[in-house]
Formats: sequence, structure tokens, C-alpha cells
Amino acid sequence: LMFFTIVSFSVMAQADETEVKKDTTYWLKETAGGLNINQASFSSNWTGGGVNSFALGAYLTGRANYAKGMWTWDNSMDFIYGVVNNKGEDSRKSNDRIFLDTKVGYKINEKWNYFVALNFLSQFAPGYEFNDAGRTLISKFMNPGYLTSSIGVQYKPNDEFSLRISPFSPRWTFVTDTGLIENVPDNYGVPEGEKVRTEWAAFSLLLDYNKKLSENLNLAIRYQMFANYEEFSFNAIDHRLDFALTAKVSNLVNVSLTSLMIYDLDQDSKVQFSQGLALGIAFKRSTFPEKK
Repeated sequence: LMFFTIVSFSVMAQADETEVKKDTTYWLKETAGGLNINQASFSSNWTGGGVNSFALGAYLTGRANYAKGMWTWDNSMDFIYGVVNNKGEDSRKSNDRIFLDTKVGYKINEKWNYFVALNFLSQFAPGYEFNDAGRTLISKFMNPGYLTSSIGVQYKPNDEFSLRISPFSPRWTFVTDTGLIENVPDNYGVPEGEKVRTEWAAFSLLLDYNKKLSENLNLAIRYQMFANYEEFSFNAIDHRLDFALTAKVSNLVNVSLTSLMIYDLDQDSKVQFSQGLALGIAFKRSTFPEKK
């Protein structure tokens, strides 16, 4: 699924203007990306305190939506990666995210449709826990990885908001390195010695909100919920909230504020939170109609 989606977006991004005009009747496509660089340096006699640092971040997002008659096919991807290097320390990740989603829908009416979907979550590079003794590997690509399927109904009153409700949503959690349990005792919920945990009886919900607040300001929110019927309790429900606020400074420069909150007992008993603020260059190519 991941390979197919990446290839699909690569082909779409390289299509010439003539091809785009021909298939605009059924397809709407968008690719966007950016590169952020942050740097700080201090002289050896700087009395205010501080440490020389360099940070690099990149993101790539895409959408490809097809609609013809009663049928729709929506695809999206969200890749983010960042690294920071402080003087005297090893390089560390500041951000790392892989999100892929594909959904086939059949319209019930103007606002509701039936759907079948697949959703994939993971990360690109190894993640470490740092302490005085050094660093300990706690995650990497497909450790963990989540593949969630869902069948249900979707409420989509407009292009800005959508809500998927799936009473049947099997999920597969992957930890391909069986030795990782030595550093992560809970092993992200995967039984010891195994590489996959399957949760067949489950409920999921996915909310997407993408709003152009003004000519140069955009807000994007994605909320995901997953509940296993067999282990159902209020504190065992998984929650994930992605937030992004982007301000366009010029055609090539923007400022972005992003955050991610996760609550998952298989990862930690407390809410996890990350946040980033960046200024950098950006590009965007889209056949989606502009919001006024």
C-alpha cells in the first residue's frame, strides 16, 4: 500500500499541464512540501549562555481525490522529518511521521456515503531515549507500524470537514524487531516473540478539518480514535490529534506551527505531546478549487 501510494503521487506530481486539464473532471490533485532550517551560534565569550545548534526539517504532503457518479476515491499522504544538532551532542530527531490513507466511497446522499479505507502510520528513522549513560533504541520504521482497515459511513458536508465512523475496524500493529522488547517492555502491545498483533473487533473514528482562515493562513486538524471491543474501557481508547497552522509570508516562504498529541496505553500511560515552530521555503501545486 505504501509503495503504491508513493508511486501514484510521484506520477501525479510529474504530470504536465495538458494531462492535468484532461482529467480535472474526475481528479483533484495536490502536492506540497517545504524545507526549514534553523541555526544559532555564540562566541566563546558570550556571557548570556547558549549552545551552537543547527536544525533541519522537511515535509511533503499530497492529496489525490477521484469522483465520478456515485463513487469516490480519496488518497492522502503526510511525510515529516526533522533533525537537530546541538554542539557536544549527537544528532537527534525533532520530528518523524509517515501517514498514508486511501478510501473508496459510495454516496448515500450529498452529505453521507459508505466507505472502505486503509490507513498506515509509522516513522522513517530510529528513535532513541537519551540519558547520562548514552542512548537506548526505542523505535524505528515499522517498530511500531500501524495498519488500520475500516468499513462504515462518512459524513462530509463540504470539502473542509469530514468524519468517518467505522463500527468494524481491524488493526494490525507491527514490531518487526523482536529484540526491541528488551528496551520497550510493553512492546507496543505486540506479544513477546511475535511481530504482529491483530485486533479484529474494533471501532475507529477519523475526523479531518482543513480550513483556509484567511488569504495567507490555513488550519489543518486530524483526530483519530481507536477502541478495541474485547478490551473496551474508557482509559484503553487510543487517541491521536495532529494540528498544523501555516502562515504564508510570500510565494516561497511560510511559517508553520505543528503539534501532535497521542494517548495510547500500549506506548505510555500518559499523554505524549510534541510541538514545532518553523520558518522555511515551501512549494504547492494544486488543482483543488481555491477557498474564498
